[in-house]
Amino acid sequence: LLLAVSDELDRAELAALKFLCRDHLPRGRLEAVRSPYDLFEALHEKGVLEAGNLSFLRELLYCIGRIDLLVVHLGSSREQVERELRAPGGARVPPFRYLLFQLSEDVTEHELMSFKLLLVNELPKSKLTRETTMLDILTEMEKKGLLGKDNLSMLKSLCEKVNISLWNRIEDGLKQFGQEEILITEEQRNRTGCPQGHLVSSVVPGPPGSFNDSSQLEAYKMTSRPCGVCLILNNHNFAKAREGMLEHKHMKDRNGTDVDAAALRNVFSKLHFRVEEYRDLTAEDIRETVNIFQSADHDDKDCFVCCILSHGKKGIIYGVDGQEVPIRELTTSFTAQNCNSLAGKPKVFFIQACQGDAFHKGVTIETDSGEEDSSVERDAKFQPDCIPEEADFLLGMATLQDYVSYRSPREGTWYIQALCQHLEDGCPRGEDVLTILTAVNQEVSRKTCERDAKKQMPQPSFTLRKRLIFPVN
Repeated sequence: LLLAVSDELDRAELAALKFLCRDHLPRGRLEAVRSPYDLFEALHEKGVLEAGNLSFLRELLYCIGRIDLLVVHLGSSREQVERELRAPGGARVPPFRYLLFQLSEDVTEHELMSFKLLLVNELPKSKLTRETTMLDILTEMEKKGLLGKDNLSMLKSLCEKVNISLWNRIEDGLKQFGQEEILITEEQRNRTGCPQGHLVSSVVPGPPGSFNDSSQLEAYKMTSRPCGVCLILNNHNFAKAREGMLEHKHMKDRNGTDVDAAALRNVFSKLHFRVEEYRDLTAEDIRETVNIFQSADHDDKDCFVCCILSHGKKGIIYGVDGQEVPIRELTTSFTAQNCNSLAGKPKVFFIQACQGDAFHKGVTIETDSGEEDSSVERDAKFQPDCIPEEADFLLGMATLQDYVSYRSPREGTWYIQALCQHLEDGCPRGEDVLTILTAVNQEVSRKTCERDAKKQMPQPSFTLRKRLIFPVN
């Protein structure tokens, strides 16, 4: 019987079962489990599963929504299991554990990326890879003491920043049920809007939006006036590339980039930066311009920002002559060794650059007026090795590989426009840059190119040691 049930469960369901069993098996034993059958054997060894008593197995299958296995292999129904769980001592999965599981089921792929971003200073980077799931994150938070049945404050604050509906899910349950532990059945779910089988933990919530003390990071000093230089490299006219290099004969001009540059000038001027804009630079011009600011004295400045608006491909940007400049070459120009006056200060790079094969594959979108208004192009792949292996760097790329970037000749790019808007909205509220980038990530990922439903997903990489807050006053 156990083998038959095991054969019906996939890898994600195994991960869910292991998470739900964390209170019944030692951590080492759980980590050694490679299949559902291994898990059932471990539970049998602990006396939790017995030949004549499979109530815990029924509960587990109910929790992960495999009602079909309840019916086919265990001869039970949803209603029967719900009656068992309502009986005193019937539920073996702690309410807190099931609450976390249900929360993980509600987190989208885009929201998961935001959780990883916000936890980069709390969890090891090796635990925040592309393959990391929400259950993995919750498990690591428990291991680090950042989450527990009497410690939900950090999780609630994360949920509030990522998607307020996730925070509401926790808060509403706690307000409604207080110290009680109740199984919400189908009838109750229809009244409350909570998921079926939702068990509410008997915990006392912390204040909304508050992390525990371990996450109250020091902020970078940002009191100098001007705060620093904001360098904008704005490439629009690529006629030299089309004329000089056969492989770039289809490289388009970047119509709409001036809209982005204007938005960047506006917002960073308000944030007390001295804005310097350079237009239509060749690859050599880009290097020379960067060298000027690398050699400058930044002793009386607190920060350096560089915004690059150009064409590009994996790990590089193009000059208007079609020649390549590696992004890493630009960022490493500002390491402590190469620019000592910026040592220990945040160096921020925002890059809007399109990937090469999209120059001839971009599709036009017609507006209501019938005019050609915008184009969809693939953006440069986010490169983890584009920033140096030292502290105090942040690199924001417009999108991940295989996602598209949307640029309108009249409205600019999704990424830069969202970035500027959220900086303008969030900085007066004292929000740090990572929080703002999470909001940018969420907004841009929700946009869709209507013709073919393509989407865009920005991605930052950073080695910041402190919170970075751009003060308005």
